[in-house]
Amino acid sequence: MKYLCLVWCEEETFEALSKEEQVQLDRNSLAYDEDLARRGHMVAAEALQPPSNSVVVRVRQAEISVTDGPFAESKEQIAGFILVEAKDLNEAIRIAAGIPLAKLGSIEVRPILDFDDHS
Repeated sequence: MKYLCLVWCEEETFEALSKEEQVQLDRNSLAYDEDLARRGHMVAAEALQPPSNSVVVRVRQAEISVTDGPFAESKEQIAGFILVEAKDLNEAIRIAAGIPLAKLGSIEVRPILDFDDHS
């Protein structure tokens, strides 16, 4: 079963790290991604640019609205994601606990909806 691990972190927390700590965190994250791939768990993983580079798109009554910036004012923002293959939620939680940014922020683990199961 596939699980999406959404990586949440306060932008200020990451920015407070020294350059060396940021580089080490990046290295640890890439190494963990490689380990997940070797063990057959990795589907996809990406880091995201800061929320200030985002736009929000809404369609209401056939009208498109685009707003700059993050969707909501919150302390934590989505910093990236890892889509993994796991046998069950417990294994997905163990995988999420190994994500290096779990030590600075939080990881939301959400099962992917299988539309074949809902037909």
